[in-house]
Amino acid sequence: MERAQKMIENILFDLGGVLLTIDMKKTTEAFTRLGWQEAGMQNISNGGYPVFENLETGKDDVVQFRNNIRKVLPGKVSDEEIDQAWNAMLVDFPADILKYVESLKPRFKLYLLSNTNELHVKRFTEIFHAKFGYNFDNLFVKAYYSNEIGFRKPDSRAYTSVLNDASLQPEDTLFVDDLKLNTEAAEKLGFKVLHIEPGKLLDYLPDYLGR
Repeated sequence: MERAQKMIENILFDLGGVLLTIDMKKTTEAFTRLGWQEAGMQNISNGGYPVFENLETGKDDVVQFRNNIRKVLPGKVSDEEIDQAWNAMLVDFPADILKYVESLKPRFKLYLLSNTNELHVKRFTEIFHAKFGYNFDNLFVKAYYSNEIGFRKPDSRAYTSVLNDASLQPEDTLFVDDLKLNTEAAEKLGFKVLHIEPGKLLDYLPDYLGR
């Protein structure tokens, strides 16, 4: 383990559940208040593809996403109401976690790979800037968002997009995520992986890295 850790040059972070506290229940409740009667949002589909996955892979833009949402709501809703409901899951960036991640920058090249979308990016970068006073993307060498690269984890193409663009070797790169499915997919590609419980980065990563 110690030898493997010394070989790590890069750390590729997931966002939600790792650096950003999220609560899906808040979004479910917000859409319910707007009149959504579906048992699960993931069941709403457009042309055979889930509405939310289309947004997060860049297949649909924000306008199409809002129109898809309106199709399942009983009354008229504004763009702002839809955006607020969708963004309700974005809670906060824990200061202690971000301080620790900042402390890693002299030792490792830091990257981000997130399943996300245009509306969430706009909102969580606002939350981050308001709290810490600088741009979120400046925390990393580069941040990769699924809606921009066109692939979501655990699709192997999401990981290879990062490897190819950043010229990284998977064996030199630690991937950190709170979903086992995602770390398993990365491990198959040769990444070193660390699966953590949501919100518990500080219970795992310092020990793994030896500090």
